[in-house]
Amino acid sequence: MNIAIVGTGYVGLVTGACFSEMGIDVTCVDIDETKIERLKQGIIPIYEPGLEELVKKNFQAGRLHFTTDLATCLNEVEVIFSAVGTPPGEDGSADLRYVLEVARTIGQNMEKYVLVVTKSTVPVGTAQTVKAAIQEELAKRGLKIAFDVASNPEFLKEGTAIKDFMGPDRVVVGIESDKAKELMDRLYKPFTLNNYRMIYTDIPSAEMIKYAANAMLATRISFMNDIANLCELVGADVNMVRNGIGSDLRIGKKFLYPGCGYGGSCFPKDVKALIKTAEENGYEMQVLKSVEKVNEYQKGILFDKLFKQYAGNLKGKTVALWGLAFKPNTDDMREAPSIVLVEKLLKTGVKVKVYDPIAMNEAKRYFGDNVEYAKDIYDAVVDTDAVFLLTEWNEFRLPSWSAIRKLMKEPVIIDGRNIYNANELAEAGFKYFCIGSK
Repeated sequence: MNIAIVGTGYVGLVTGACFSEMGIDVTCVDIDETKIERLKQGIIPIYEPGLEELVKKNFQAGRLHFTTDLATCLNEVEVIFSAVGTPPGEDGSADLRYVLEVARTIGQNMEKYVLVVTKSTVPVGTAQTVKAAIQEELAKRGLKIAFDVASNPEFLKEGTAIKDFMGPDRVVVGIESDKAKELMDRLYKPFTLNNYRMIYTDIPSAEMIKYAANAMLATRISFMNDIANLCELVGADVNMVRNGIGSDLRIGKKFLYPGCGYGGSCFPKDVKALIKTAEENGYEMQVLKSVEKVNEYQKGILFDKLFKQYAGNLKGKTVALWGLAFKPNTDDMREAPSIVLVEKLLKTGVKVKVYDPIAMNEAKRYFGDNVEYAKDIYDAVVDTDAVFLLTEWNEFRLPSWSAIRKLMKEPVIIDGRNIYNANELAEAGFKYFCIGSK
């Protein structure tokens, strides 16, 4: 089976590599010539565990190809996935210009039936817009060629994307024809042999499922952060509260961890897009607006703890940040809490030292020469007045507290992910602050 995937970003490249691993002939298309040439050389533009090995293996095996010209492969494939970016506009709506460019290119060059599948996260109704764009280009050519559109939203988690694709808990497909279903069944057969669920819906429902799923997860995070902040005020321990409510099978324990706010490429963008979609249809998403508000507040809470500790006298202080990416096992810093914290610290005259095992190069794009880049966690804490933990990388979990105590000027630890033991740190001579507990 031959397929094409347009867009070699996070979703497109992972999708292409994983499909090729299952024996499917995959051509990945991107207009960025430099990126395509580097991919042919095995140079991966993003950090994702296992992805580099998978790309190299299947490229060398001749199952994974890279090109800048969709037209050259369009009529050799049965399915085209559109996995291009849908960045948020200033009003929060998803920008569909790249999605529509792909659709128009297909309409301008197709000579036979093809199934066009939207893999990007797009608002409800996008598939029909894509269909209209293809039909418009065919009409300009005076042709009537049958084709189908479908929606196949991705549910990949950065850091575990290969595992998520190869062993999904569900595959959602929105279709409107039997032929489209037949092709998607064939494509995903290697995965369904292990009894992974295929969920077929109409196209608008598939488009909505992706947004609703991310919005629900974001809601759980903001809800737990709201509870954590109240716990601090009333003397409760949010960790005990989380365990108590998470034991209720109706609630469960996942995504009930308080912290310093969510970030990344999905939750912030998708929550905004869903709010905007509602507004365009005359409805207000009141819960999601509150979710956003709580998350914005939460990204500033670690700074507030430092401010309180030093009674507002922060000018001339030096602090270290452990972790910059929005989560472990990725170099993605989009909407990361670290960005908000660094901005606040710099504005108040604090010297900032940072360390992240993967995201240091990415950090330089955000911070430039305004911060000091450390070589490891111990280098970062030298002569500091406080250390912030923002990303729960494994190497941060069990440091030598005795060594860190000797290196620091003041023994203050502010834990934005609640991974440390308060009693252990107190015994080691530290003042310890976390989220949702005194």
